[in-house]
Amino acid sequence: MSRKTFAVTQKNLELRSAALAANSADLPHMEVPRQKVDAMLTELKDLTTQQASLTASKQEISKRLAALNNEGQRMITFLDVGVRQHYGTQSEKLVEFGQQPFRPQPRLRLVGLDGKPVKPGTIPVQPPTPTPPHP
Repeated sequence: MSRKTFAVTQKNLELRSAALAANSADLPHMEVPRQKVDAMLTELKDLTTQQASLTASKQEISKRLAALNNEGQRMITFLDVGVRQHYGTQSEKLVEFGQQPFRPQPRLRLVGLDGKPVKPGTIPVQPPTPTPPHP
């Protein structure tokens, strides 16, 4: 059996119900199924109306959630700035608020090949090692 949309099923049920009602004298044994079809149609229409209402409600709720999310992100930024201003950017207390304190990296001491400190930007040069002559 192929799957049909709710609208197609509803249309077909309405057609069958109207045809059964018009031919009730010829088909008296189909009165009980026709009543069931009418009950199904009523419930189908009610549920379709309810679904449309819930869809609209869902869309409004989604918009409100998005607005609250944006407002919440702005509030987080505001609070983070206030906390950093109060405690300072390097305070470990920031971790309690979900922030990472600024931790400067230790400076590397550049040492040349001879073990003496080297100025940054200069390249230590190693004297060339003599190579034995090839015979």
